[in-house]
Amino acid sequence: MKTTLIGLLVAFFLPLDFDQSAPAEEIAGVRQACFNYIDTFYQADTTLAYASVHPTLQKRGFSFDQKAGSYSKQLEMPFPALIRLAKIWNKDGKRATATSPRKVEVLDMADKTATAKVTAVWGIDYLHLMKDNGRWMIVNVLWQSPPKSL
Repeated sequence: MKTTLIGLLVAFFLPLDFDQSAPAEEIAGVRQACFNYIDTFYQADTTLAYASVHPTLQKRGFSFDQKAGSYSKQLEMPFPALIRLAKIWNKDGKRATATSPRKVEVLDMADKTATAKVTAVWGIDYLHLMKDNGRWMIVNVLWQSPPKSL
C-alpha cells in the first residue's frame, strides 16, 4: 500500500513530457497543424482550417469580459462556426499582426494522438489531435481568454 501511494505521488509530481523518440516529421506535422489553426484566424485563411481541423471539431472555451470582470459561460464552436468566424475575425488585419503571439508547444504525442498548447493573441488553447489518413487533424479545442494572474 505504501509503495503504491509513493508511486502515485511520484507520477503525479513528475513533469509532463512526451516521448522524445517520436520521429521529427511527426512532431513537425503536429506543430504545422497547430500553426495552421492559428493562421486560419490571423490570416483569415480558411484553407488552413480545412487542411488541419477535423470537420467533427468540438471547440469549447471561456471569454473574459473586461467590463463585467468575469468569464463567460462555456462557449461552443463547431467546425462550420469556426470557418465563419475565421473569414471575418482578422479580415482587416487589426486583431492580429506580425508581432502577435504565435506559440505552439507539443505536450504529449503517440502514434495516432497528440496534445498541444497554443498561445495566440486571443489567449490559450489546448488542442487534441489525431492522425487521420496520414495527416494530423485537430479534433478538440479547450480555450480561454488571456488568463488573469493565477
